[in-house]
Amino acid sequence: MKASVLARVPLFGSLPRKEIEHLEDTLQPVEVSPGTILFREGGVGDHFYIVVAGRTEVIKAMGTEEAQVIGVRGAGEFLGELSLFNRDGRHMATVRAVEQVRMLRMSRGDFDALLRRQPLLAYEMVRVLSERLTASHAAAIHDLQEKNRRLAEAYESLKAAQSQIIEKEKLERELQLAYEIQIGILPKAVPRFPAFNFGMRMVPARAVGGDFLDFIALSDQAMGVVVGDVTGKGVPAAIFMAQARALWRAEASRFEAPGETLRRVNRHLLEMSDTGLFVTVLYGVLDIHSGRFDYARAGHELPILVDAAGKAELMLQGPGQPLGIIEDPRFDEATMIIPRSGTLLLYTDGITDTVDAHEHAFGVDRLQAALRAHRGVPAQAMCDGLLKAVTDYQGSAPQYDDITMIAAQRSG
Repeated sequence: MKASVLARVPLFGSLPRKEIEHLEDTLQPVEVSPGTILFREGGVGDHFYIVVAGRTEVIKAMGTEEAQVIGVRGAGEFLGELSLFNRDGRHMATVRAVEQVRMLRMSRGDFDALLRRQPLLAYEMVRVLSERLTASHAAAIHDLQEKNRRLAEAYESLKAAQSQIIEKEKLERELQLAYEIQIGILPKAVPRFPAFNFGMRMVPARAVGGDFLDFIALSDQAMGVVVGDVTGKGVPAAIFMAQARALWRAEASRFEAPGETLRRVNRHLLEMSDTGLFVTVLYGVLDIHSGRFDYARAGHELPILVDAAGKAELMLQGPGQPLGIIEDPRFDEATMIIPRSGTLLLYTDGITDTVDAHEHAFGVDRLQAALRAHRGVPAQAMCDGLLKAVTDYQGSAPQYDDITMIAAQRSG
């Protein structure tokens, strides 16, 4: 494949000449005939494709009554990217060739290496993904509106009731889409080390907010940890959350100070989004051997450190400023040492803002008490116990916000 052809692919158009030449040697040409299934929804994928010529169609629920073509991808567009972003590598839809299709194929390893060399490429991919998700959402709403029109013609007497039913279906589909985005990019398992054990829990609210958490291995002894909370609900918050997480992973791979990583992510968010949404974040780099935790906090909840004796200490700092609002936000940047047999808890306000039947908040004091009550148990058991304490307190009251937490426990 000539380098000039690669340069005409929009995704690669801004890459340096040497990177284009490297890709020319890396990418593998693939050609398929009309009707060929490239991959199926739910299947595990390990490759990323760029269409050079021909057209493909993207199908949800293929083979069922609910089957729907949600998009057509032609020359210059890419396929299979979500399976590489998802931890379990599963495809979110089926892709079928409409005509003779020529493509370029890249392996997961080459894809990850490319993003490390060219982190801004992740920004372009997330922008395209956001456009696709928005278009898919608009198509779903249009489909429901069309169904509503047909039903109204046939059942004029039920017009008012039918309008309410369609509105409910519209909301349910929006919530389901937001839920799939949010859950699909969460880690499927916590990292494991002899010197540290980790736990995590994430329970989305019915209205689906924008909480996220993640881990990224930066070196043999350094682990990046992030917890964030996007303002807003539904699909817009879920898309913004996916953008923020992808940008964080791209920038964290530079292995710079946490504050500088957040500043870079903030600049990208301001460039790519005008939704008015913003995100609070706590991002830190943990030294697995020494227990040192360097972190930066952008308007997020204060971390809590529990020592071996059960003393739960709120790590007091200034308020900090969220990402996505102003060009040069101020962050709380600090360092702590997690003591042996100690545990660090990072969480979102869905825990402390949980209310009971009398609308009294769970609060920080109850959270600290619950941490003391669960000292000495493994990190995952601690997270499970904290979640139970919160849900027991909530009782029959509705859950208004996502509940998210990470526990990092140092061995004794």
